[in-house]
Amino acid sequence: MLKEILNKIFWHPDYNKEDFEVVILHRGVEGDKKAIPLEDVEIKGNYLIYFDTYIPLHRILEIRNKKTGEILYKKK
Repeated sequence: MLKEILNKIFWHPDYNKEDFEVVILHRGVEGDKKAIPLEDVEIKGNYLIYFDTYIPLHRILEIRNKKTGEILYKKK
């Protein structure tokens, strides 16, 4: 389900990846969460690539629309 949502955001003409961000588990920062704009991310296999950092998909906590606040995915 998570990868399907990401692929839809990246490839479907009705979506603009610049409107979305992912919140990842990032130990060491306040609250252990970090928001990353999807416009700065690539998908490769089961990873997001954020500049030179490979982030496994299981670390994604949430995907949300920055403009509307709509949450497309939230990890249980």
